[in-house]
Amino acid sequence: MTDSDSKTTQKPLLGIGSCLAGNPVRYNGETKKPNEFVRGISEHFDTRAFCPEMAIGLGVPRPPIRLVGDEDAVRIVDVKTQTHDYTDAIADYAQQVLQQAPSLCGYILVKGSPSCGYGRVKRYSQDGQHLASDQNGVFADALALADPLLPLEDDGRLNDPGLRESFVTRACAYHDWKLLMGEGLTAHRLIAFYTRYKYLVMAHHVPSYKSLGPLVANASQLSLQELATQFIHELMAALTHRATRRSHSNVLFHLAGYLKRTITTAQRQRLAALIEDYRTGQVPLVVPVTLLKHHFSDNPNAYIDGQVFLDPYPEELRVRNVV
Repeated sequence: MTDSDSKTTQKPLLGIGSCLAGNPVRYNGETKKPNEFVRGISEHFDTRAFCPEMAIGLGVPRPPIRLVGDEDAVRIVDVKTQTHDYTDAIADYAQQVLQQAPSLCGYILVKGSPSCGYGRVKRYSQDGQHLASDQNGVFADALALADPLLPLEDDGRLNDPGLRESFVTRACAYHDWKLLMGEGLTAHRLIAFYTRYKYLVMAHHVPSYKSLGPLVANASQLSLQELATQFIHELMAALTHRATRRSHSNVLFHLAGYLKRTITTAQRQRLAALIEDYRTGQVPLVVPVTLLKHHFSDNPNAYIDGQVFLDPYPEELRVRNVV
């Protein structure tokens, strides 16, 4: 196996809440059973477990904690006395995680946790009244601040097929980007990287597709580092948008156009009909994609073979069977 081969077979590394990884680290000494989607993702990505509450020395069992305060000034304190404030220690641990695992390309957080929750975490008043469920956990917020590119989801949100597809797509893209940075960035490599990603971007956010092309084409107008920073932030932002049946169908028809001179009229009609069946919700995405890949296998096209859109994440996740 060549160096290049070994790089392409590296699995993306995800952080995961330690309780979701089967460790008895919750405040009551229990673990949390992961849902089928967390289990599936964990089987096809490398994972590394972290627990900020254990990491700052709270131990098991421990008094429960919660978020208290105004929306823009939330602290994480013990439920019983509210005299032990763990906010800064837990936030600081996020930076330690990124230093310990610099190749992290995504993180599966823990639904509802005051430290590891992602959205919808309960916030309380000083006198114990539930005010709203409108927060990220302190650790989750600190991760997002320390690395704004890092894809984050919690185990509950991963039940949603669209959010699940977006998460694994972004995690694989960020992994790919980190491999590129490890090889050494050049203008040529950056252009080649975007060339592979352009149809995936089109599927998620057409305005970004229209702006990233000119950005890369006019690379000489910025320093390489400035260009790379602007590029990857816009690329990852584009992939946070949910791809729809309509946007996927648009890309599928674009790709089918590369076959117009190499397959028969009947084959083109069958492919177009399947794409339309997908657009109207009669079949999942895997059906037209599989037929496209079959035709390109019989009629190789180097440009299309390199398109990430056709294989943006491990096929074994079966994400495209339900979107």
